Amino acid sequence: MRFTLGQELRQEQKQILTQRMIQSMEILQLSMLQLEERIDKELKENPVLELDMESANTTENANDEESFGENNSAETAEESETTFEYEPEIRFDSASDSEEEFQIADDFAQNYSDTIDELPARSQNWLEDQNERRNDVFANIPSPSQTLQDYLIEQLGWFDLSPPLRAMVERIINYLDPNGYFPFDFKDFLGADHTPEEQTLAAEALEIVRKLDPPGVGGRDLKDCLLLQIRPEMPNSDILRILILSHLEDISANRLPHIVRHTGFSLEAIQGAITELRHFNPRPGADFNTESSAVIIPDVIVEKNDEGRYVVRIEDGRRSQQLHVSGCYRELMKDRGTAKGTRDYIKQKVGSAQWLIEAIEQRRATLRKVSQAIVDHQIDFFEIGPHALKPLKMQQIADIVGIHITTVSRACDEKWMMTPQGVFPLKRFFSGALAASDGGEEVAHDTVRFKLREIIDKEDKREPLSDDALVKLLDDAGIRVARRTIVKYRQIMNIPSSRKRKIWNP
Repeated sequence: MRFTLGQELRQEQKQILTQRMIQSMEILQLSMLQLEERIDKELKENPVLELDMESANTTENANDEESFGENNSAETAEESETTFEYEPEIRFDSASDSEEEFQIADDFAQNYSDTIDELPARSQNWLEDQNERRNDVFANIPSPSQTLQDYLIEQLGWFDLSPPLRAMVERIINYLDPNGYFPFDFKDFLGADHTPEEQTLAAEALEIVRKLDPPGVGGRDLKDCLLLQIRPEMPNSDILRILILSHLEDISANRLPHIVRHTGFSLEAIQGAITELRHFNPRPGADFNTESSAVIIPDVIVEKNDEGRYVVRIEDGRRSQQLHVSGCYRELMKDRGTAKGTRDYIKQKVGSAQWLIEAIEQRRATLRKVSQAIVDHQIDFFEIGPHALKPLKMQQIADIVGIHITTVSRACDEKWMMTPQGVFPLKRFFSGALAASDGGEEVAHDTVRFKLREIIDKEDKREPLSDDALVKLLDDAGIRVARRTIVKYRQIMNIPSSRKRKIWNP
């Protein structure tokens, strides 16, 4: 083998993604809230990017008209280019004055970036709109929820406690875990060098905590927590105590005859005690640890027009429709009296702003095409309900729209659609399929799950259907499915096995 240095001519193909292509894919993948955040960031970093209320109203009207007509992305792009722009008149007496004034403004922007406001003068409608949006934000801020510790400490006012005892009670309260348990040994809680008096004080303090509301708080473990919730006046208190101490696993597995043989109680008495036990709270502190649910804002809205056709309307926020390039900076860039470095800087910022506007418009057009293709395929879903969902793959939508499958995936990522049947993620409309037993059309996974749920709901709970029986019934209904698939679907829908679904007769 010999190594030589030389030149050669070679032809090859390479797939190269430019920075703008990568950023365009990122814009497509953003949800509406994320897009609003991205626009806010660009407005702060790019001085030539501005908002225009008048252009927003014009664009909204154009989008509403287009949503009830044919989806023509070329017309949408043409409308976005005819956006009205605010172009104040600027006069410069000389090139040197222009350069000097721009340098002064640039220095001021760098030194006082937190106070300078580069947006044009706002109209009264714009100010009222911003004030209304700000009030909506404050009105929807959830108030801080009460913690378990705060709730328990408030109840201490009903007790006549000495200062050392109250301090120990509060210490134990602050050591409770999120479930409301106190799973500590006094040696670990107080330290190895604690005195007998401190242990006696801690035991007395723990008993006080165990008397507080909610019932069960301060228990050492699950069994102790449930035992604390037994009240003497309960008719099945003795049976409950035995079931909690020795037969929780048997109750979970629905082995009631086994409990009857080992306890001697009647089946009717055990069933009554279990019914009472189901009202106990195994985690009394969990109710105080609830987090506020995330607000879902749909990116796509499906509506039926006058012709009876379901059409989509894209919601991408007001700011995306208000963006435009400042006419002031455009004029400054065209002015030959402006310094070359200044013109290059403005040109770069104008190009970045124009690209952002085009990327947002491309995102809107792509999302509209993809969503409309999904809606057209899943008409039965909107007319009948979720159980009428048809099998659909992303490749099918990519072929219909004429884009790559990864673009469809990005367009549907973290997007939500508001429909007459409710609000669903866009990826909810894509479903795999199972073969029909009669050789007909394939059946979507969701349809199989709905049918399985329907069969189990109608079964005789005294003789629940086994998984093999469910396979046969689905086959009779024209759905070919394996037993392991039945098990998987049951687990997904939190449906217990036939043994756990069985109701024992007294």
